[in-house]
Amino acid sequence: MIHKFKLAALSLSLGLLAATGAQAVPLRWAAQNDILTMDPHSQNHATTNAILMHAYEGLTRYNNKYEVEPALATKWTYISPTQVRFELRKGVKFHDGTPFTADDVVFSFGRIKQPQGTMQIYVTGIKEIKKIDDHTVDLILEAPNPILLRNIIDFRIMSKAWAEKNKTTSTQDYKAKEDNFASRNVMGTGPYRITGWQPDQKISMVQNPEWWDKARASNISEVSYLPIKSDPTRVAALLSGDVDLLTDLPTQDVAKLKNDPKLKVVEGPEVRTIFLALDQGSDELKGSSVKGKNPFKDKRVREALNISVDREAIKRTIMRGLSVPAAIMVAPGVNGHSPDIDQPLKVDVDKAKKLMAEAGYPDGFEIQMNCPNNRYVNDEEVCQAVVAMWARIGIKARLVAQPMAQHSLVFQKFDTSLYMLGWGVATYDAQYALQSLVRTKTTGADGNFNFSKVSDARIDQLVDAMKTETDVAKRNAMIREALVRTRDEHLFVPLHHQMRPWAMRVNVSTEHRSDDRPEARFTNIR
Repeated sequence: MIHKFKLAALSLSLGLLAATGAQAVPLRWAAQNDILTMDPHSQNHATTNAILMHAYEGLTRYNNKYEVEPALATKWTYISPTQVRFELRKGVKFHDGTPFTADDVVFSFGRIKQPQGTMQIYVTGIKEIKKIDDHTVDLILEAPNPILLRNIIDFRIMSKAWAEKNKTTSTQDYKAKEDNFASRNVMGTGPYRITGWQPDQKISMVQNPEWWDKARASNISEVSYLPIKSDPTRVAALLSGDVDLLTDLPTQDVAKLKNDPKLKVVEGPEVRTIFLALDQGSDELKGSSVKGKNPFKDKRVREALNISVDREAIKRTIMRGLSVPAAIMVAPGVNGHSPDIDQPLKVDVDKAKKLMAEAGYPDGFEIQMNCPNNRYVNDEEVCQAVVAMWARIGIKARLVAQPMAQHSLVFQKFDTSLYMLGWGVATYDAQYALQSLVRTKTTGADGNFNFSKVSDARIDQLVDAMKTETDVAKRNAMIREALVRTRDEHLFVPLHHQMRPWAMRVNVSTEHRSDDRPEARFTNIR
């Protein structure tokens, strides 16, 4: 199905070129998975966020060094520790020409908080947003919030008038397979206008000539984002010149691409941890041969699963060296990560078998394992390797691998007891991972991605305390204790932190982003 937009891409492109007198410079960017939706408040999914941030903006943003800088707000002042006044940028217009005002911020806050979305983490700790005048809002906080300015970067501002006109004031309920106007159309203030989406084929954007930040605009006049699931097809498109930038590189092809004189490869770590989540809350596991009880509630079983995974073998054979074996749930580069607590346990199959027997499962058991097959680097292959490793201790995992759009629906509906997920830390602070994934699921941001029903009273205490602790040393001690407890209770099976090489034609220059969000505003083609 082709999603049609009111604004025609061709007329926008022609208008842009006429206004600037510039030559069209298109960027063709390929990666392996598509977005889930165009609703900016529906799905906390990195690819979706990476695309939509070209059109939707927040009050703050990152510069090229991940420092917070003004975006739709020009400055902020702490009236008190729990009241922050934001002065909004004047003269900004949405892509349809409507002026941006405080009403849009207040409206977007109400919308992002709706429970059917998964983006509440970005407004965590904000009790209310009050309009002072058309270009001033006060954020009223529940308590002091040490990472407020980083959190709200992904709080994207939508046009209130546009949403009301198109009956899309409610956030899309993705897990119920709902479709609304905002899930198929975009109305932001950002540097690019999204003009079309053909799911699993192409997303089209053109540069917004009215964007407020002329100094940061690149020479990329239009962008085509091409989701190409097949590794060989993606690489062939780059080698043939059909693609300019490739941000999902098959690990086996990195050396070949580095040696191609027509290409260049930039690489660095990604602040993303790949892990397996285990249902620890249900009385019986879905898809398991064990009836009437839940083996994952037993710490000995969880430890056996952890110590039977050979992370170094996965790094060596599947990831071709492009991974960092993980013991904790945040990657290097995230506040709270420390090498001394990120040391994976030694593989010990004999001990794992003993633990399984002590727990009452000497012969293991069967379980369904759900994995994506187009989202993370070699995701399905990694899952296949884990299945083989667990077979040594009697765990018979039946692998179900699906595209991320379907995989995401499965775990969000609690339809699986064991699944792979990768968690990138958009705020560069460990609270984001601990609060989303580990804290007991309640309402709002607390446990908003805890679909494995993890619940630990001590971790809950620590997360709630770190949300408001402004003493850096005390707060970092809380983060450390929570990460170590998550590790030592084996609440998850962390596998590795991803490395993320990007390849591009030699005439393309772009800033490598450790949040795996390439930005056209940081990209140029000579």
